[in-house]
Amino acid sequence: QVQLVESGGGLVQPGGSLRLSCVASGSIFSPNAMGWYRQAPGKQRDLVAAMTTAGNTNYADSVKGRFTISRDNAKNTVYLQMNSLKPEDTAVYYCNARGAPILSGPGRYWGQGTQVTVSS
Repeated sequence: QVQLVESGGGLVQPGGSLRLSCVASGSIFSPNAMGWYRQAPGKQRDLVAAMTTAGNTNYADSVKGRFTISRDNAKNTVYLQMNSLKPEDTAVYYCNARGAPILSGPGRYWGQGTQVTVSS
């Protein structure tokens, strides 16, 4: 059984910052690629950022320069530092993990999602 548990969402004003965290647990699972996807109401779930254990990353163009993904491989934890937040960043953010070092699409494991709302 693999579990991904997210934390850190909330309400923030435009221009503000938030940090999301996701911890992966499971008896035999050690994820290689971990990342974040987001889904706004009425839209599809899209990649925000992903990272392999080797440190390779993939970012959506819309967040480059504002968001930073990082990992603590020993703790199977991935973080997403979000700066200069915009109203269009409002969405449910989902943690994702997979065993292969693939950054072009999601793996089979998902967290429950955490709401990020950017509004004044």
